Amino acid sequence: MASTKITVAATINAPVEKVWEYWTEPEHIKKWNSASDDWHTPSAENDLRVGGKFSSRMEARDGSMGFDFGGVYDEVVINTQIGYTMGDGRQVQVLFASGEDGTTVTETFDAETLHSVEMQQAGWQSILDNFKRYTEEH
Repeated sequence: MASTKITVAATINAPVEKVWEYWTEPEHIKKWNSASDDWHTPSAENDLRVGGKFSSRMEARDGSMGFDFGGVYDEVVINTQIGYTMGDGRQVQVLFASGEDGTTVTETFDAETLHSVEMQQAGWQSILDNFKRYTEEH
């Protein structure tokens, strides 16, 4: 059975080189990787190469819950695209496209079955919007 694909996107007012750096460098990931202000990412590791692994620890600021988000890279094309497989086997494709308005980041991922498609799309879009804000402000 083919899984449902979900796509989120945002255009960041910054050159692709900066967008790529902020997306992939752990010191930046820790600053933008949350869907809301009551969550944060206290640690992040990233071995950005095909076969390399990445991991981010996402936690509620009040310490009530947390989880590790990670996977293995299947494809890395600098300033263009990243493909990876999450720990649960779902696939994600991230595209970086330069344009007149800045750099558009488009993420397409396999939906999971625990939460609604709308909830997953809203969560991923919220993180992407947080990335946009952080990148444009720094």
